[in-house]
Amino acid sequence: MKNLPPKHQQIITLHAPFICQVVQLAQQPHNRAALEQLLQQAEASGWHTLTRVIRQFTDGQRELGALRGLDEEDQVIAEAILRGLQDPATLPDPSARPEPALAAPGLAGMIQAAGSGNVEALTLISEMAEQMRRAGGPMARLAAVIRPLINGERDADKLCKGMNEQTRQLTLDILAELGRNQSH
Repeated sequence: MKNLPPKHQQIITLHAPFICQVVQLAQQPHNRAALEQLLQQAEASGWHTLTRVIRQFTDGQRELGALRGLDEEDQVIAEAILRGLQDPATLPDPSARPEPALAAPGLAGMIQAAGSGNVEALTLISEMAEQMRRAGGPMARLAAVIRPLINGERDADKLCKGMNEQTRQLTLDILAELGRNQSH
């Protein structure tokens, strides 16, 4: 994972439990029903194209051509699963936490995609915001600005009100990243 771009490392770390679970279940034929249940849950969260590719991989079709049509995040996840199926030593640590310094680009990308109507991104960022809210404290404060950011709020003073310095800085980094993304 060290040779991957930081953004891809962040995606893999964020989805490590899912990646590891898919590979573990796929390598044990008697767990096919559990794998199917996991994939159905992923589909319910909007990962239709990704689950189609995962099913191809777990059915033994391992061609990279299957990755065509996936967005960047899904492609990174699918490639990590494929690497894990070929060599379990490449699997990410499912207990690792995303690097806070790398969080802003990923969150900004999901916020931008959700704001433009991407259902998968909206589902994922909503689930993340709910986890942050449950964590409480500064994370709950950050979760509270996700919806306004999706809806286009860009007033830093308004968004950062009541935040500690670390959460404020992350919010400012997200805003800066959103600004860069919009100028492209």
